[in-house]
Order: sequence, then C-alpha cells, then structure tokens
Amino acid sequence: MSIQSTYTKSKKMKSFDRNKPFNSIANLPPKVNLESVEILKASIEANKLLAELKGYCQTLPNPNLLLNTIVLQESKESSAIENIVTTQDELYQETLRISENIKNASAKEVIQYREAMYWGLHEMQKNGLITTNLLVGIMQRLRNTNENIRNTPGTKLANPSNQQIVYTPPEGENIIREKLKELEQFMNDDEFSGLDGLVKMALIHYQFEAIHPFSDGNGRTGRILNVLYLINQNLIGLPVLYLSYYIIQNKSDYYRLLREVTEKGNWAEWVLFIVKGVGETAALTLQKINAILQLKANSEEKIRAALKASYSRELCDLLYSYPYIKIKILEENNIAKRQTASEYLKKLSKAGLLEAVKIGQEMYYINKGLMEILVK
Repeated sequence: MSIQSTYTKSKKMKSFDRNKPFNSIANLPPKVNLESVEILKASIEANKLLAELKGYCQTLPNPNLLLNTIVLQESKESSAIENIVTTQDELYQETLRISENIKNASAKEVIQYREAMYWGLHEMQKNGLITTNLLVGIMQRLRNTNENIRNTPGTKLANPSNQQIVYTPPEGENIIREKLKELEQFMNDDEFSGLDGLVKMALIHYQFEAIHPFSDGNGRTGRILNVLYLINQNLIGLPVLYLSYYIIQNKSDYYRLLREVTEKGNWAEWVLFIVKGVGETAALTLQKINAILQLKANSEEKIRAALKASYSRELCDLLYSYPYIKIKILEENNIAKRQTASEYLKKLSKAGLLEAVKIGQEMYYINKGLMEILVK
C-alpha cells in the first residue's frame, strides 16, 4: 500500500478542533499500515547506518571522551529549535566552567540539556525502563525546576508568526497522567515488539509531543526521549544520534507533519519523515566522528614532536574531546599539575596545534581543526 493510499484512507476520522483540548488522543499503535514499501526501505537503510554507528563507537579507545563533542553539538541544535541560541564560542567556553558559575544563560541551557540527557541515560539503565517519572526528571533538569505534570488549564500552542492557535493539548492532570501511563506501557511492553524499532520511535515521539505534558520543555524532553529509546532498544550504544540538526533543517515539514497526524491521521508520511531523519542523522554523525578521528590521527606525530617524552595517549584523547581547553581540564583529568600543564599547552600552541586566547583572566586554547568539523 502506498503512502498516499494509507493517508487517504486514514483521513476518515472525526473532525478535529484545534481550539479544544485534544483529550481524545488514541492509544498506540494506530490502526494504519506502517509497512509500506517506502517505510520498509527507509527503515532498512536507517537500521544499517545505526548498526554501523554503534559498531564504530565500540571500537573507539575512549568513546565517552571523544563523543563528548557530538553530544554537546546535539544539545546545541536541540536547544536552538526552542530558540535558545548561543554561538559556538560562547558554548565551548562555558563548557569548561561546568564546575563554576555559568554566566551565559543560553549556553547554560544547552549544557543543562546535555546533563539531562546523561542523567536520563543513567536512570534508564538502572531498570531498563522509560517511565513517566524519568521524563519528569529529564524536564526538571532541562529547566532547573521542581515543576511536574501540567495541572492548570489554558495551554494552547500558537503559530509564532501570526499567533493563530494550531493545537490545544489535553487538559487535566489526571487525563495527562493516564495518557502518559498508556504511552509508558507501549514503550516498555514486548507485546508491540513486532514493530520496527524506528517506526515505534516515530510513533512514541508524536504521542509524547501531542500529550504535551509539561508547561515548558516538551520539545527538548521529546528529543532526548528519541535517543534514550534507541539506546533502550539496543539500536545504538551511546547518546550520539544528531537528530536535532535534521529537525532544524526540515523544521516546517516537522511541524506540518505533526499537525497532519493530529488533524488527518497522516501517520505514514510522519513515520517516513522520522525514519529517513534517523538514517540521514546516523550518516552525518559517522562523517563527523570519522573526521574527528582522522584529524586526531593526522596530528599525533606533531603532538609527539612538540611534547617529546611528555607525550601521552590520554592528553591526545583529551585534546580531541573539547574544542576549547584550559589548564584546569588537564589537572582534573590527572594529565599534569598546573605548571606542567601550562607548559604542555604552550608547546602545543607554539607548534600550531592549538590557538591561545585570553578571555578575562583565563587563558584558553582552541582546537581550530575540531571547531571547523563541529560547525559544518
């Protein structure tokens, strides 16, 4: 069955009023064909790329350090969708101040996104479940708040360009919690294991966004949920899927298709959009990791020559884990004491591997090559 025929058939649903709370959200999975030729083909390709990405990550000597940059970039892009915009320079400078007071509000929100993602991953791995409490905890860390499920009426989503109402999510805390409970069951119940994991992720993402359980932070929480679900299903091993970039590049289609599922039951195009996005994102992430590894490999001999007997694999890994670095980072990672660390970074700067920049009272060392890869 083609996407068009699935869409036409599913249009026969009772009329939707965007000004009234959508308390009648149906449980998953929807009663439509989710195994069209187009969807199956996209799923096969995306799953293949995810498997390649997962395998590649497993071969890295220290994936958590090296992939810190990828996760941070995903955090930036996801926050940009919510118009929390920060420049690359501000973001990476503030990253080095995690243990201190972060002054840039936008950079702080981006870093909170990354920390919320890692917290969610840690909590999920305790029992292998994605729960309502887990999603609440992620939102609270994203927003630095004690708020919980939305419990006041009047929430409406409007088009920012003309302020016209486009959607009114469910109202009533009990109703919202019931919808989340049903979604939780769908996510964790093996009864639905016959669905392709990526198709199921697309359904979950729509359902969460439609429930819109929080007063703020739903979009970012939903994007973290995407990655956690793929890890939960063993489709990737680390939170490295760079999906927010794809959403930004296709923002109008993303919101249009979300609305078309709600208003017309157009599940097939939505699922195809998300599955293709996973494939494109996995390919992009592979390219970035390959580029970082190639840059690191090409620089190792120069680093050896600059540091001579002081060269260490740990320092080399660290240099390609942060676009900006400073003396304190070397100290915290037990590479060297302050004076020795300062000498290392000065030698690397003199060799052209890093660029020294003084910001306030602090000296930062920029890995320009790594920055160029990340901003592409």
